[in-house]
Amino acid sequence: MDLTDLRCFLMVAEELHFGRAARRLDLLPATLGRRLATLEDHLGTVLIHRTTRAVSLSAAGQELVAQARDLIAAADALEHRARSLGRDSATRLRIGAIDSAAAGLLPQILPIYRLCAPTVQITLEERKTIQLLPRLLSGQIDLALIRPPERRDPRVKLRALLSESTVVALPDGHDLARHDNLTVADLADAPMIVPDRQSRPHSHDLTIKLMHEAGYAARIAQVAEEKHTIVSLVAAGLGLAIVPRWSALGTPKGLVFRPLLTPEGQPIRRLHLAAAWCADRRDPVRDGFLDCLEAHLAAMAQSA
Repeated sequence: MDLTDLRCFLMVAEELHFGRAARRLDLLPATLGRRLATLEDHLGTVLIHRTTRAVSLSAAGQELVAQARDLIAAADALEHRARSLGRDSATRLRIGAIDSAAAGLLPQILPIYRLCAPTVQITLEERKTIQLLPRLLSGQIDLALIRPPERRDPRVKLRALLSESTVVALPDGHDLARHDNLTVADLADAPMIVPDRQSRPHSHDLTIKLMHEAGYAARIAQVAEEKHTIVSLVAAGLGLAIVPRWSALGTPKGLVFRPLLTPEGQPIRRLHLAAAWCADRRDPVRDGFLDCLEAHLAAMAQSA
């Protein structure tokens, strides 16, 4: 029996929705369906009843779900223990980061950390929060720099780091580009390009909530998943976008960024960044990096 198939079953059992379960697992719904069918074939029983309107556990699924959780927990504990045995003398730190942290925070802290720990080899990968958390729990990365998830997993520890300020991405020929900074009221009639909520809920909701709180309905011109796609669409004149300040680093040609301020002239800081790691995994290398980050965080937060 493949444990990945069992994890898929548990996610569907938790969500009772194939689309949401697939997004949390970073799988296509069709792939999730095939994995579940493989598990059912292996066990010789139906675990999930699925119609066009509803998803529910079969009697066998209800009977097995608790044991499946115990089995996955035991497998994770074994993997975590095996990985931790060698971490005291390890010289590798695997960091996962969302795009703005990869562009803004890591280039500042890594040169400092390398002076403190020159023998540690660091590997980096850039993914979304919903993709990094499963990789953290499976032991594929040691530390994640993420947006705090809406639903907290007790297996994951979080440490708040900073809140990024927001800027507006505009084509360089746009009328609003003549301003040094902007407010939400300036965007009242502008078509907006927003991230897909399923993959980037924090950035998506930021635009919608800021417009709503100012008394406007956001005019959504386009939804896109990746930040580089969003800014490319802005440069092409399809709309404006509210993005983290660090996303302005490496500005594409034809694009400008303007700070988004409150009516009182203060930066809008609603995109929170946190460090995440497994609560039950001892790792002095990771902890040393976190200590270094904490010591220099105030200086780095000024650029966020």
